[in-house]
Amino acid sequence: MGGAPPHVLIIGAGTGGLCLAHGLRRAGMTVAVYERHRDRADGLLGYRVGIGPTGSRALRECLPPELFATFLATCARPPHYFNVVTQGLRQTASFPLRPNADPVHTEHSVARMVLRHVLLTGLDDVVHFDKTFTRYEQRDDGTVTAHFSDGTTATGDLLVGADGTHSAVRRQYLPHAVTRDAGTINIATRIPLTAHTRALVPERVAQGISLIFGVGGIMGVLHVMEFKWDATRAVKPGVSDTDAALLKNWPGLSQDTTTDNINLIIWSTARRFPTDVMARRGEDLVQVALGLTTNWHPHLRELLTRAEPASALPIKVSTSEPVPPWKSSTVTLLGDAIHTMTPGRGVGANTALRDARLLCEQLTRATAGDKTLLQAVADYEAAMAPYGFARVAESLNRSGTSGDDRMYRPVVGRLALLGARGYFGVTSRVPRLRQRFVDDFHTYEGDRD
Repeated sequence: MGGAPPHVLIIGAGTGGLCLAHGLRRAGMTVAVYERHRDRADGLLGYRVGIGPTGSRALRECLPPELFATFLATCARPPHYFNVVTQGLRQTASFPLRPNADPVHTEHSVARMVLRHVLLTGLDDVVHFDKTFTRYEQRDDGTVTAHFSDGTTATGDLLVGADGTHSAVRRQYLPHAVTRDAGTINIATRIPLTAHTRALVPERVAQGISLIFGVGGIMGVLHVMEFKWDATRAVKPGVSDTDAALLKNWPGLSQDTTTDNINLIIWSTARRFPTDVMARRGEDLVQVALGLTTNWHPHLRELLTRAEPASALPIKVSTSEPVPPWKSSTVTLLGDAIHTMTPGRGVGANTALRDARLLCEQLTRATAGDKTLLQAVADYEAAMAPYGFARVAESLNRSGTSGDDRMYRPVVGRLALLGARGYFGVTSRVPRLRQRFVDDFHTYEGDRD
């Protein structure tokens, strides 16, 4: 199809879909993104995601250079340690992470809300909000038409389902593809970072990513997020002139509301939560978290009491079942729409970005005439499905991500907890094991293609 760039319809303005939209535009293709949320601020969450080397590489190759530089400028201060602590804030282990060597081969702390504003930059004429996808129609002339709940339609050469775990595109295209409940629930909270709340956490915890192994099978993770701007949107002193100029020229700075904060997420097997937890919000949900953590350190519990009620969110963790190979067509999927995984350490976001980069590469080759559009889609899917479902399996095998984990069982759960704490304690104290753990940590963040 050399010389005839395809028009691509993307359903869903999430991380992977927007990255793909930028990449396709840079490659000379036309693209339209359809998002069910009403506007750019609707449905956004401010919680942390770690963007590792795979995600950074995809963003660097798909985004315009200045926008990639803006992405880097909007990242929070990077974590210096991976910590493991008890519910009493006693340090079990602490692993120094790699220094910030270059823009790609490092771990970036990113607020999901900020990242979405970055990815929406420059796409005002591409992203269409308040468009709920209902079904698609593949036509005899090779095109595909998307139908929306407001009665409108859109037609293109390829439709990409980037509409998340509950993908409507997937339900029609691969009705046999299923997601299942992983059996765990998270309660995510965000606490404003002030002099008082900063003093509630030890310095190494404030400087890193901290996993909380609590007795009774109550787990947690804590991140401190510090950005290059203050609550008034003024660039902080000490920020480089280059980053300051990028931030001052970035329209998203005035549109986003994210400021320095502490993310504190509590999770456990779903059996520990009220049956109606997914319907709870605000202060009611914070009280659920407090009820689960009665034996936690007073400082951690005070952080929960200082959480912004509107930020409290329950998350039921889901995971995809592997799907046998399917016949490729003018419809395809990326990110959570095909390989939903547990939220541990941002692997889902990095894998979605990897999908976007790969699909963009394949479609670019089709546009150049190296292969047909259908062959490009087939080659993308042949590579994407194996690595995507491998990441699903790896994320589910991480300690505490499955509701059936031994950590949550009576009696044996205490032994599993002691075993996990012992593993981290020994690993952090033996140089060879410590180095291997840090290498594996960065590899798991996505440093593989």
